[in-house]
Amino acid sequence: MKKTTKKRRGAHLGQHLLTSTAIAKSVAEAGGAANKKNILEIGPGKGILTKQLLDLGANVTAIEKDSGMVEVLQKMFEAEIKNGQLVLIEGDARTVLASSEFEIRAPYSVAANIPYYITGELLKLFLSSNPKPEIIALLVQKEVAERIARSKKESILSLSVKAYGDPKYVKTVKAGSFNPPPSVDSAILAISNISSKNLKNAKEEGRFFKVIKAGFAQKRKTLLGNLSGFGKKEDLKEVFEKLKLPEMVRAEDVPLEKWFRLVHELNRKAGQ
Repeated sequence: MKKTTKKRRGAHLGQHLLTSTAIAKSVAEAGGAANKKNILEIGPGKGILTKQLLDLGANVTAIEKDSGMVEVLQKMFEAEIKNGQLVLIEGDARTVLASSEFEIRAPYSVAANIPYYITGELLKLFLSSNPKPEIIALLVQKEVAERIARSKKESILSLSVKAYGDPKYVKTVKAGSFNPPPSVDSAILAISNISSKNLKNAKEEGRFFKVIKAGFAQKRKTLLGNLSGFGKKEDLKEVFEKLKLPEMVRAEDVPLEKWFRLVHELNRKAGQ
């Protein structure tokens, strides 16, 4: 992976830099750094979270896209880079993580303050990776953290996360903890017990996500109506009856375990 420094870029690429040491420590602890884990950090910026991770004894691999920030980090953590406690990679995390060249020693966890607009994309990368991280601790929009970890209504995003691990809303982070401050509050979202026990291979993953995406395709429709492409109406009604799902139920009101059973029954009906 490329570790050289390029010409400084002024913009921070959509990221709001964390300025609160206390919040940085909370993210580091939520990611398990106190247990001296291998930690993957995305978008370290000026290194406020990186320092907390290193101070807790973790070995850190940090991926930073902004070459100007890479310069800052190289100077700030010269000793840690030299002794191998910190590996600094310049590049877009999405490209780096998808590359066959990228390696991090397992077991590892993720701790990061990421740009809001790539939250879903990065979660998908982390959760579908092999090996998977043991824990993911992210600073995300408060609304997103609530939707994943607190809401009684499910979504494609919440089900996608819960299929692999246990999400927890750790704490609210006020907009003033960042520079520049975002227009909304944030939160620390932690996902633990991450594994492939529910979706053991690419085929199972494909089937699961195909069904939930269809189930949420048209919000005003019932789940039964959205799944019309998966069989005859009478067959679908039979599956719903077996699973004790009301015919008028909507996708957002179906818990994860029922989705797993639903996918299984639809596959069985289709002879898969």
